Amino acid sequence: MKILLAAVCGFFLDLLLGDPAALTRLHPVVVMGRCIDALERRLRSRFSKTPKGEYRAGLLLACLLPLGSLFVSWGLIVLLDRLWAPLGFLLRVLWCWQALAVKDLKDESMNVYRALQDGSLADARTAVSRIVGRDTAALDEAGVVRAAVETVAENFSDGVVAPMLYMFIGGAPLALCYKAVNTMDSMIGYKNERYLWFGRAAARLDDAANFLPSRLAALLLIAASGMCGYDRRGARQIWRRDRRRHASPNSAQCEAAMAGALGVRLAGPAYYFGKLLDKPTIGDPSREIEAEDIRRADRLMVAGSILSLLFMSFLRILSILLLKG
Repeated sequence: MKILLAAVCGFFLDLLLGDPAALTRLHPVVVMGRCIDALERRLRSRFSKTPKGEYRAGLLLACLLPLGSLFVSWGLIVLLDRLWAPLGFLLRVLWCWQALAVKDLKDESMNVYRALQDGSLADARTAVSRIVGRDTAALDEAGVVRAAVETVAENFSDGVVAPMLYMFIGGAPLALCYKAVNTMDSMIGYKNERYLWFGRAAARLDDAANFLPSRLAALLLIAASGMCGYDRRGARQIWRRDRRRHASPNSAQCEAAMAGALGVRLAGPAYYFGKLLDKPTIGDPSREIEAEDIRRADRLMVAGSILSLLFMSFLRILSILLLKG
């Protein structure tokens, strides 16, 4: 029951407060980022510069960080439980809160929307660059909106459904273990010259960790699209047709559902680190994409998040009752 209560409390704290600046330095993802930088320097210096050596170094990092996050967080919770049980529960709630990103995802995407409403494409490019990995300097307004909507869709899985799923299975420690995997992928999981071999294990681990959550997230978006008054039938059809139109086995799942729900076309060619990647498009251009689609995507993301909480809470309660019976 502690896992359920901590997860529910953490969700509503995230929904209301997001990530306060006062907690940034001690945020688990920030700490994980520092650990990744330190481990990368040490491991690169100890392994050969050959592809095999870099792969082994990256594989070791991909094992150390998630397992370290899991056991350190579990150990601290156990310690506080023994000292005073309410402290252990509060730490669970804090980490469940920090593992989720509903409000921050909404706030960051709305910064893009407000910049466009103010007529400043330059500010909108700057705002969207904070939440996407692609080059944004040359994006037109439609490109900025498309990038924002895509990141809301993709991060609904990475920042909400996946950590919540692991949270409801194994509590805050398993959620932080997932965040370690996801943070590694965002920092070193690139197919460029520096990380082609070193980041390969981290990228594959992230693919595995997100395989089920990404598909569950897409189904939740489809269900939520009807609740929000969007095109649920279109979301289902485009998801079934376009969910594999991405190099990653997971990234197109939510993008396809989002594109179908809004009736717009997403993805397509984009620049990353100055190099054009000819990615396939997702969805049909039933209409031109517009700034208001950022707000629509946020509504769908929040509705899907609440639906996710209800669904996982139901499964957790059901499992508790079955085990007791």
